[in-house]
Parts: sequence; C-alpha cells; structure tokens
Amino acid sequence: MPEGLKTLTRYTIEEEHRHPGSSGEFSALVNVVATATKIIANQVTRGAIVGSLGAAEPDNLPPTVHRKLDAIANDIMVAETQWTGHLAALLSEQMSAVHPVPDAHRRGKYLLAFDPLDGSSNIDVNLPVGTIFSVLRAPEPGENGPAASDFLQSGVHQVCAGFTLYGPATMLVLTTGRGVDGFTLDREIGAFVLTHPRMRIPEDTSGFAINAANERFWERPVRRYVHECLDGVEGPRGRDFNMRWVASLVADTFHILTRGGVYLYPHDDRPPVRPGRVALLYGANPIAFIVEQAGGWATTGGERVLEVPPRGVHHQVPLIFGSRNEVARIERYHAEPDEGPSFDSSLFGSRSLFRPAPH
Repeated sequence: MPEGLKTLTRYTIEEEHRHPGSSGEFSALVNVVATATKIIANQVTRGAIVGSLGAAEPDNLPPTVHRKLDAIANDIMVAETQWTGHLAALLSEQMSAVHPVPDAHRRGKYLLAFDPLDGSSNIDVNLPVGTIFSVLRAPEPGENGPAASDFLQSGVHQVCAGFTLYGPATMLVLTTGRGVDGFTLDREIGAFVLTHPRMRIPEDTSGFAINAANERFWERPVRRYVHECLDGVEGPRGRDFNMRWVASLVADTFHILTRGGVYLYPHDDRPPVRPGRVALLYGANPIAFIVEQAGGWATTGGERVLEVPPRGVHHQVPLIFGSRNEVARIERYHAEPDEGPSFDSSLFGSRSLFRPAPH
C-alpha cells in the first residue's frame, strides 16, 4: 500500500477515539459490513460463473444471473453480520420481513437495513452495481425481541450510511455524520484505503440523470424541469445540460459525488400506481444521508427525504437529489404544480431526436 494511505480499519478506530467512552462496537460493525461487501464484490466480478451455480429460480421466472446474485449477496450480508454481536436485527430488499438475529447469537444495539445488490439487472450486461446500507440504533427490545416497528425511524436517526460500488474499482462511500469519505479496495492487501476524503457535491450543475422513457407518467413540475434543461442555451436556463441514466442508484450517486449533477426518480402514475419507486429505509434514506453530508440535498419533491416517516419496512418514495441549487429549483417547481408544459407525446416537445425545433 502506498505510504500515507489510511485503511478503513484505521479510519474507523480513529473516528471511535474522537468519542470518549465508545465501546468499539460501531467501528467493528462497519468493518464487518465492509468485509461482507468485499465478498460480494468477488462474486459480482465472477458474474455468470457464480450465477450459474446460484440460488434456484422460482418456477414462474426465466433464469437470470442477476436474480441469483441478488440472493447470494443477501445471504453473504446476513451470514457475515448476524453472528458478530453488534446487531439486533436486519432488514433487506430481498426479505419480506425483518430478520431478528437468531437466539444462538448475542444481540447488539444496532439495526442494519440494506439493499444487497442495487442495480442488479445490470449484471446481465456487465454494468455497475452496488450494495447500499443504513445503520440505526435499536430501541430497547420488547418481550418478543426485535420487531419490524424498530426500523420505522426517519432518516435523521441514522448513525451511519454507505454504499459499495462494484465497478472498474470497488469503492466504498461512507458517512457517520461527519462528512463523506470514499475508499478504494486495494486487492493486493485486501483492504479498503481512503482515496476520496471529504467528498463534496458542487452546488450548481449542468447534468441530470432520469429515465426519459417514463416521461408520459411524470408530474408536470418534473416535466417542466427536464424540458428547460433540454432547451439548453436557447431556453430559460441559458446553458446546455447533459442527460444520463445508468439504472444503478449507486453508480449515479457516485457520479454526482465526484462530478455534480441531479438524480430524479420522481413520483409517476405508471401502473401499478404507488407513492414512489425507491425503498426508503435501505435506499433513499442512506443515499440522502450521504448526499446531505456532502453538501447536496435530497427531496421527494414535497419534503426532505430524511424527515419522511416510514409507513412500513418496504415503504417506497420518490427520490430527487444532488446539487443543492438544482434540487431547490425542482422543489420550487413542485410548489407551482400548474406551471410548465402539460404532457406532449415527445420528450422534446416541438423537437425530437431527429427533427429540430422550428425557427
């Protein structure tokens, strides 16, 4: 390892030392989660080799590599963390109900919510995926042990959040409420090392990420914002914007952390109609915590993500986040819901990819 680089283990221990009386449980938990993601990273890089040996598919679904790796990643995270004595219960995108730590293991004072393989459909086409996680303090256990209601805490109560991005390099991004730091997996020594200290999102940007195929289902404020961006230098924004969409929340988040931008997964009226499309507890909340700690902002369009009260362990919300000034503009447009263009069959209004706007 190059001289001067700090490992994640050293980083978490030093963070603990800043809090007199800390037991060391929290730094140990972070390192256990990091170890689990290193194992997942190894499985992801093997792709179809692992998928061909993975969990069995339900009878009514076609065989896919990504569904098998979803199950494998979930099993890895549970197996690596539940025995350590740091956790009382786990919640996952892959599990229909909360998973209490078995009675055979000591239960700790934290709760872990995670998406084991965000963007997993990208596995089949070799695009980036990742793991998202959130750590909460467990309430005092009731007579029957940990319960689903223990997880129903708003995002402001998170003590730690992070994600691991499995791309050309394996990156771990982490916040404990004191800014955001990024680590790169050094495969020669098998450890995450600090490579992106104090990550910050620029307040302004000329880039946004949205799935344009859903435009016909968007609310008018979102359509207004996107159309103004697409109008470029000749439009009301007076400058050109870039549009991108990876279909991987962790990949788009890392791009925004390093280059700025705005991510929009807004409310829409696609069937089946539902309040949002991003899981609050193990998706929107940890990402919002990271984004705010990096100087950005995260909203549902109508309220701050971190203040949304969860209505269930798999509660889903719209998610818009990124450069603070752009997100503020989108929030303002939501406060003016009747302004902006109504639905037009073309994303580009009077223009299209093949037909320029009339002069």
